[in-house]
Amino acid sequence: MTGVIGRVAPWRQIAWDWRAAGNFIGGGSGTGLLVVAALVAAPTYPIQALIGMALVGAGLLCVWAEIGRPWRALNVFRHAHTSWMTREAMMAPLLFAAGISAVVFGGRLLAWITAALALGYLYCQARMLHAGRGIPAWRHQYVIPLLLITGCTEGAGWYVMTQTLLDARAMPGWVPWLLAGLLLARLLIYSVYHSTLARTGAPRNTLAVLNDFARTLAALDVAALAVIVASALLPARGSLVIAGLLAALAGWLLKFTIVVHAAFNQGFALPRLPDRGSGPIGPAVRPGW
Repeated sequence: MTGVIGRVAPWRQIAWDWRAAGNFIGGGSGTGLLVVAALVAAPTYPIQALIGMALVGAGLLCVWAEIGRPWRALNVFRHAHTSWMTREAMMAPLLFAAGISAVVFGGRLLAWITAALALGYLYCQARMLHAGRGIPAWRHQYVIPLLLITGCTEGAGWYVMTQTLLDARAMPGWVPWLLAGLLLARLLIYSVYHSTLARTGAPRNTLAVLNDFARTLAALDVAALAVIVASALLPARGSLVIAGLLAALAGWLLKFTIVVHAAFNQGFALPRLPDRGSGPIGPAVRPGW
């Protein structure tokens, strides 16, 4: 019986590995940075826009490396009416074109257009993960706001890091508090996502992974918040680099955990156990849940 259950209980998918997670990591951080950089509009915007596009490009390179026959990657553009991956791929050249134009020609309008396209790209990524219906940790409704908020949080973390290193005096005082608010929002959304998933049902292994990671996420985000508060009380704004790094790192680990470690499929279930004799029909069984 143990061998039978082992073949029907949920098992971790292997189609999406660290390279798929890398796409969400680079895409989320890069688009978030483009949005925050456009919002602040500091003189360092061109450098931050280039870093944001480099992160998005690195994520796309991860996906390209994952394809068994990478030169067939152009086939992804053939399913715009059904695939969020196709829509993400179609947004990418528009995002890069707008971002490069904003860097070369300057102007708030181009920066805002780039930010709007970045948000569209981030939304496509969130919907792409949500479309994985066979994975309970992916198909949950709160995956979409979770990926959106963590992308913006990572972007704010990257902005705080780069602005502190490039020109800390040009960073408005409200930017670290924006990061603090996003950190709190991410903790709240993850808590709702985790608790709702546990209440509505998910494989035990998925819930165990997410429960373990909850402590890691809380530790990193609370540490980042503590650094932000300390930097406001003490004349040491250079410490904000640590806060930004912690915010980005926590988001990267969050995505890697959901995309790779918690990605158990739903397995198989029997509505009732058959009985060949004259006895009663057995109860339903759902191994691994």
